[in-house]
Order: sequence, then C-alpha cells, then structure tokens
Amino acid sequence: MPADAQAVEPEIHSQPVQAQAIIDPPGPPANLLGFLSFLVFGSPRDLTRIYIDLAREYGDVVRMGTGPWRVYFVSHPDHVKHVLQDNNHNYGKQYAFNELLKQVIGNGLLTSEGEVWQRRRRLAQPAFHRRQIENFVTTMVEETTTMLERWAVLQQADEPFDVMAEMQNLATLIVGRALFSTDLSMGYTNTMRQSLRFSMEYLNRRMRRPLSLPLWVPTPTHRRFRKATRLSDEKIFDIIRERRKNLALNTDGPNDLLGMLLAARDEETGEGLTDQELRDEITTFIGAGNETTAVTLAWAWYLLSKHPEVARKLHAELDAVLGGRAPSVEDLPQLPYTRMIIEETMRVYPAAWAIGRGIVADDVIGRFKIQKGGMMIVSPYITHRRPDIWDNPEGFEPERFMPERVAERPRYAYFPFGGGPRQCIGSTFALMEAQIVLATVGQKYRLNLLSGCTVEPDPIFTFRPNRPVMMTLQPR
Repeated sequence: MPADAQAVEPEIHSQPVQAQAIIDPPGPPANLLGFLSFLVFGSPRDLTRIYIDLAREYGDVVRMGTGPWRVYFVSHPDHVKHVLQDNNHNYGKQYAFNELLKQVIGNGLLTSEGEVWQRRRRLAQPAFHRRQIENFVTTMVEETTTMLERWAVLQQADEPFDVMAEMQNLATLIVGRALFSTDLSMGYTNTMRQSLRFSMEYLNRRMRRPLSLPLWVPTPTHRRFRKATRLSDEKIFDIIRERRKNLALNTDGPNDLLGMLLAARDEETGEGLTDQELRDEITTFIGAGNETTAVTLAWAWYLLSKHPEVARKLHAELDAVLGGRAPSVEDLPQLPYTRMIIEETMRVYPAAWAIGRGIVADDVIGRFKIQKGGMMIVSPYITHRRPDIWDNPEGFEPERFMPERVAERPRYAYFPFGGGPRQCIGSTFALMEAQIVLATVGQKYRLNLLSGCTVEPDPIFTFRPNRPVMMTLQPR
C-alpha cells in the first residue's frame, strides 16, 4: 500500500474570514419535491455517494433543501470541530431521527439533552473509567473462547457462516455480562436480547424510510415493535428491582456496570438514577452500544480477508507477543498493530457513519451563514475520505495510525466516536473489546470471505454490511 504523504493542514479560503462577506453556503437547487421523493423512494446506499459528490462539487460547507427541510453538511476537520466541540451548545439533539431513536432506546445518554444529559453523564462517567473497563477483559476473553469452541464444529464441517451475525451475538453476550453479570443467551434474558434486537432492526427499517407511517398506526410491524419493547422492558425492570432489593438487604452485588450505576450519586443533589433512567441507559448500552462494536468487528474480518498482507502482520504480532496464550489487559499495549487494524477499520467503515444535530441559533462557519431551525450533518465516513488529508483514502493501511502519523493530522480528521462533550462514553470499552476479540480469534483462525460473496455498506442507523458476510475458517 502507498504510504501517506505528510499531512498538511488544507487551506479552506485564501482570505481571512473577516475580509469576506458572510454568504449562504453553496449547494444544489432547493427542490423540495425531489428531496421528499428521495426520502420516500431513494436507496439508503445512495446517501454516501450523494455526500461525497456534494463535498466534491460545493466544498467544505454545503446547504441542501429549503425551509423546514434545510440541511447543512460540513466535512472539513476545522468545521467538524466547530460543530462538535467549539460551539457544541448550538448543535443539539432536536431533530427527527433522534426522536425516532428515543422510541427504541429511550432518553439515555445517546438521545438526551441539556441538564438531563449532563446529569446522566456525571453519574455514568466513573463506571466507564479505563481502570473499571479493564476488569471486563477476562469476560471478553471467556465469551470469545466459548464462541471459538462452537466454531470448531463449523471449521471441521467447512461450513460457511455469517460473521456479522456471530459478532453481533458475541458483542451482546459480552455487554450482558459486563453490564449486569448475566448470560443473555439463557432463559428470560434471551427473550430480552431477542426483543432488543428486533427493536434495533425496526429502527434500521425506519431509517430507510423516514416518512413511513407513524408508530401509532396499528400495522403488524408496529404491533410487533410495541410487544418487543414491552417484553424487553419487563426483563430489564425485573433485573433492576432484584438488584435494588439486594442493596436494601446490604447484600453485595457483582462488580458490574449496573452495580456502579446503582451506586452512583450526583455530587450536587445526592440523588441516584431512577429505574426508568437505568432502563434507558441499559437499553442504550445493549442496543446501540453493542451494535456499533459488532459492525466494526465484522468489517475488520472482511478487510483482513481482502488484505492478506495485513493479516500476516497481525498473526506475526500475535505469535510474538502471546505465543498461543489468551490475551490479558497487560498485553494490550504490546499489540499496537492489532489496535491499528481496528482504528483503520473504523476509518474506512465507521459504524456511526453520520452524526446529525439540530441548529439552535444562527451561526457562521467559515464565511457561510448557518440558519437556526435546520439540521447539521457531519460524517466520519466523508471526512475520513478527504484526499487532502488521507493519501489513497479508499485503501486499507493500518500503519496510518502509527503515533507519529496520527500527530501530523488535524484532531477531527478522524472521529469514529464523535467528539467534544458528547464523545461516546463507551469508546474505551469498545476499543478494548475489539482488540481482545481480534487477538483471541486471530491466534486460532484465518477468516476467508466465501468466493462470490460481495458486500457493500448499508448506511442506515449504523454502517452495517448490506448482506450476510459469509466466511469460512482456516486453522492457523
């Protein structure tokens, strides 16, 4: 693979902003009928092509639509930083897709706003400190090892399998044990897992057709969604009530994320999270959280199968550092190439491929006027492909994430977990989990894409593969 050229901060405008008039951003003609037609009939896979074409034709700040359908799109790292960090208070969660997401996961850290979000973040932050997350590495290894025992049967039969489905199942089991020390493959918790999975699939379908019938219309799918939500809520509230009962009896519970969240108290008020607040956070972690990790791992195996030279470097590192034993938390700093593979996977196929924000008040970005009431979009997928920052942006080159090369790039040239105050609280957990899974599986197998299996991204809620990623196992 060609190496990156030395990154140079790209010029946006030749004149200082102060010397230029503030103008409306450029963009395609405001055709409301065409925009609505795309929302109803367009393919979601068209979205990434549309955004890339818009950035190429109109530049770093683009306007689309008109009136209440006005949408802005920025792709330059400086402008992304302005939206997510420098002026983040002006870009909130008040937009249609967030309201749709609330119907599935509730008003948790991902979807809440203002003082509600600030309080939730304060209470949850200690549970996601790196030292706490490191306690779950053994769980990650154990669940991955159990999966490999099942894979041995597939390997002996030379039976292909869908690696996306396997990674989704694994990520769910890991988060279940880390969150509340429960095996989500067993008994009533399996019902909860299946219900949450259906709810996330429903969300993805709604993202495809945002102008679908409202949820109150009693279609068969809507009835199934309401039933799934009710079933998962019942199980989650049962777990919360049982754990509170043990706390009232001064019975020590497991050292898991739920225990930490139950023990958390607001420094200002002394209050903890209510049962409904805990439900919303649990649903967020199991639903949206493990989905993004599973998507990243699926794409990592896909990319490794397409780039055998990268796979050979991975296996060489694993053999040199681990020598056949299970990885531990102490091993992670000694596995830099393994981590770089995950980071490069998230550059090429970021699970959270686009981030939407509602525009609270008028603003200026560069020399362009941003009007309140519209929607702002920043896209890791698009920014991660800017040729003025990334040499050979479509290539797969983990060496891009060597520390000296990372230091050369603008901070927001790469933001798979978002940025600013609302950067994903689970980023450390997700990176650690992905590195552990890659190391544990990579010691034992090479994963080969089934001949004739073609896969493309499907940019809906997450950047899932558009069809099953069928693979076979080759023992090492």
